[in-house]
Amino acid sequence: MKINMPAQIKYVINKFTDAGYKAYIVGGCVRDSLLGLIPNDWDITTNALPNQIKFILSDCKIINTGIKHGTVTAVVKNMFIEITTFRTESAYSDNRHPDKVEFTDSLKEDLSRRDFTVNALAYNDKVGIVDCFGGVLDINNKKIRCVGNPDLRFNEDGLRILRALRFSSVLGFQIEKTTSQSILDNGSLLNNIACERINSEFTKLLCGNADSVLREYRSVVEQFIPEIKCMVGFNQHNPHHIFDIWEHTLKSVSSIKADPILRLTMLFHDIGKPHCFSKDLEGIGHFYGHSRISAVIANKVMKRLKYDNLTISTVTELIELHDLPLFADEKLVKRRLSRLGEKKFRLLLKVKYADTKALNPQYYYRLSYLKKIEAALNKIIKQNSCYSLKNLKINGKDLLSLNIPEGIEIGRMLSKLLDAVIDGKCLNEYDKLIEYAFKLKDDKNE
Repeated sequence: MKINMPAQIKYVINKFTDAGYKAYIVGGCVRDSLLGLIPNDWDITTNALPNQIKFILSDCKIINTGIKHGTVTAVVKNMFIEITTFRTESAYSDNRHPDKVEFTDSLKEDLSRRDFTVNALAYNDKVGIVDCFGGVLDINNKKIRCVGNPDLRFNEDGLRILRALRFSSVLGFQIEKTTSQSILDNGSLLNNIACERINSEFTKLLCGNADSVLREYRSVVEQFIPEIKCMVGFNQHNPHHIFDIWEHTLKSVSSIKADPILRLTMLFHDIGKPHCFSKDLEGIGHFYGHSRISAVIANKVMKRLKYDNLTISTVTELIELHDLPLFADEKLVKRRLSRLGEKKFRLLLKVKYADTKALNPQYYYRLSYLKKIEAALNKIIKQNSCYSLKNLKINGKDLLSLNIPEGIEIGRMLSKLLDAVIDGKCLNEYDKLIEYAFKLKDDKNE
């Protein structure tokens, strides 16, 4: 098989071969190419030493990315290409970084240090695919399997545990039995990994075929989100639910668009339920205030995992709002739009769709209600109807001419005018709004 490489990659490989060295694309770019995917990054491995790499590519801008470990980054026509010398690695005392790196002339030795067989692949146009550990077969069989002993691989770098789950989720691959057992046995190694690295891998995992991976490897996820444990097996004792809280959560995660904000929202939207459970006299379960409690827990977890402030604030707000009543009445939709804005309103609808799809199927009729609400929203937006102060054909400066005191009184008047427009009591026209403001002012003074 011939892999279609970017011109910049061919240029670099040819520079090495012309100088008498070996060079190959390696790792994820080979895997993705074999899968028919477009690689995000193109990495090159070579038997040239770092100083030789810099000399060979002296016509390119070179960044000493990790020269201590044999890695430099070449910038070729605005493309950043990571180039690493063939190497072997010693023990990993911190379960993350090798204590010592030694360079080698053997491509096989270099590939043998890599995490999974599907990533231990190299290629150039002259040699073709170099596959020393059955990676091509594993790609064809959709398997994630460690190179060599899984326990050794994971003890070298605990983050590989989460990378295996991420690849399984994103690629839809099964994790090979021995590798799978090792992941379950060694999950605690993730306690040695920086939160930022866990965040990156877990977010990608969450945006794949996440439900089956989260279900099978929940104990691994509990290493960095122990708060999910109390959801597992928690009977909701409510006719709306045929699943326990954890299974309902997984169903809702799989029912929403693979977007980090939305997937995180569904993962955490009911995490507070076990903390506010009660039964009425008929034995029906209730979770009063769970939206707020879930938002507080989600905020805590996401801060611990170093999510950015925008993600944290958006997810927590959506969680707090996920049980907010919505109706298809245009006036009520406008009021929700006024409070939330179009973008957040649409996100909330997606959350409600996913939450409903994870209920007892007897309650799927609610989906038709949500569609009617969405139709009303689309109509309001299409007609450019007034639903917020920014749409109002009058502003605070206009009201100053009515001798309304600047400040809080202006704000109150604008809110009343907006309510009048939404309720159909006044047209959203400047003259009509001025006239209505006069009336409101006069009524107040009487």
